[in-house]
Amino acid sequence: MNYSTLKKSAALSFASLMVAGMVSAQTTTTTTTTDTTMKMSSEATTAKVFGGRGQYKTFSIGINGGVTSPVVALGGSNDFTNYKVSYGYGVSLRSQLAHSFGLQLDVRGANLKGDMSKAPAVGGVRGGVAAYETNLWQATLGGVVNVATIDFLRRENSVNFFLTAGAGLAVYNPSIATTPGGTLNKFKNADGSNHYIKELVIPVGAGVKFKLSDVTALNLGYTMNFIDGDNLDGFNFQYPTKDKYSYGYAGLEFTLGSKSKPNLDWVNPVAMMYDELYDAALRQEVEALKGRVTNVENAVTDLKKDSDGDGVSDQFDKCPNTPAGSVVDGSGCVIVFPKADSTVTMAGAAAYSNIQFEFDSSVLRTSSYPVLDATSADLRSSGSTVEIDGYASSEGTAAHNMSLSRDRANSVKTYLVNSGVAASKLKVKGYGETNPIADNSTEEGRVLNRRVSFKKK
Repeated sequence: MNYSTLKKSAALSFASLMVAGMVSAQTTTTTTTTDTTMKMSSEATTAKVFGGRGQYKTFSIGINGGVTSPVVALGGSNDFTNYKVSYGYGVSLRSQLAHSFGLQLDVRGANLKGDMSKAPAVGGVRGGVAAYETNLWQATLGGVVNVATIDFLRRENSVNFFLTAGAGLAVYNPSIATTPGGTLNKFKNADGSNHYIKELVIPVGAGVKFKLSDVTALNLGYTMNFIDGDNLDGFNFQYPTKDKYSYGYAGLEFTLGSKSKPNLDWVNPVAMMYDELYDAALRQEVEALKGRVTNVENAVTDLKKDSDGDGVSDQFDKCPNTPAGSVVDGSGCVIVFPKADSTVTMAGAAAYSNIQFEFDSSVLRTSSYPVLDATSADLRSSGSTVEIDGYASSEGTAAHNMSLSRDRANSVKTYLVNSGVAASKLKVKGYGETNPIADNSTEEGRVLNRRVSFKKK
C-alpha cells in the first residue's frame, strides 16, 4: 500500500470528521422530556429543547490499556519478518460538542517488538540487524464521531459505535540487536545520550462504547497509527515506505459534571423527538394554538361579511341595508350629490360641479373628493365622454397661468382614472386666465376663477 496516499486519505478523513462534527454541534438539538404515559429514564432531568449543551455533562476523562503490534489491519509492508505482540497504555480527555461528535486529546505509551527469526535464508539477520524494540510516546488531538447505536428508539443510548481520526506527535527511541538473541542497544547521540526521534503520527480507528452508568462507560477499540517516517523499528529496510503500528485496547471513561445533568454522550435525539409527540404540556399548547387560530379565522370571516353587498363589511358599515346598486362611501352610506364648490357655471356646462384650487396650486383639496367621487360614479354608469377644462385667475403671466390650468385639469383626470373611469372618456384642456366666471379685480372673484369645470360631449 502507498503510505503517502494513505496518509493523505487519513488526513482528509480527519478534516471531514472535524467539519461534520462542528456542523453537528451547531445544528443538533437534544432534549429529555417527561411523559406520564410512557416509561422514561429513572433519572430526572431539566434539559429543554434548544437549551444548548450547557444543560448536559460534556467533559470526560478515560484510561485504557491493551496490546500493540507493528502491523495494521490494512496490511502493507513490514521491515521485519516476525512481528511480536506487546503492550500499550494511555489516558484521554474529551469534550462532547454534540450527541454525535466530540474532541479528544489522547496521550499514549507503547512498546513495539520484532525480529528476523522468520528469515532463515539470511541467518535471521538482514542489513546487519536481527531484532528491535521501540518505546514510544505520542499525543494526538482528534474527533470522535458516534455513528450508530443499538436501538434508536430507546430513551437513552446504551451502546454507541464510534469512529476516530486525528493527528499529533510521536516521540520514540528504538533499540536494535545485530545478532539473533543478542543485546538490544539504544540509538545514542554523539554525547552518549539517548536519541529520540520525533515524527508526525496519524491515528485512525473505530470502537464500541458500553454504558455502565450515566457517568461510567466501557470502551473497546482498535486504532491504526501511521508514522511519517521509516525508523520506528530502528532501520530503513524498505525506504521510502513508512512504519505503522496498531493498538487494540479496553478502557474506562468517566464523565464529570453535576449529577442533575444528563450525559450528552448518551443523548438519543431521535427517541427524544419521538417522545416530544407524547408530551402532555406540548399537546396542551398545540390545542391552545389551534383555538387561537380558529378565533383568528372567525374574526377574518366576520371582517369579510357584507350583508347588503355594497362592498363595505358589516363591521364598518354605518348604513346597513342600502339598496342594491347604490354608490356608497367608505362608511357604507349612499353618496348624496354634494353642493358644488362653486355655484357659478359656464353656459353649456353639464351638471357636474366645479373643482376649486388654492392659489398657484394644482393639488386637489380634500373637500373636492366627494364631488369627484360622485362625478366618477356617474361617468362609470353612463359611459359618457367629458371634457375637463382647467382655468386660473389673472395673477402671474399668461404663460404660467396656461400651464397651471393644464396641471389642474390633469390632476382631476388622474383622480377619475384611478377611481375607475376609462382614460379614453376624458379629454383635458387648459384655458389659462381666459373665460373668467367672476371679477378678477376682487379676491372673491379670483377664488372662483381658480377652477376645473366639466363639459359632456
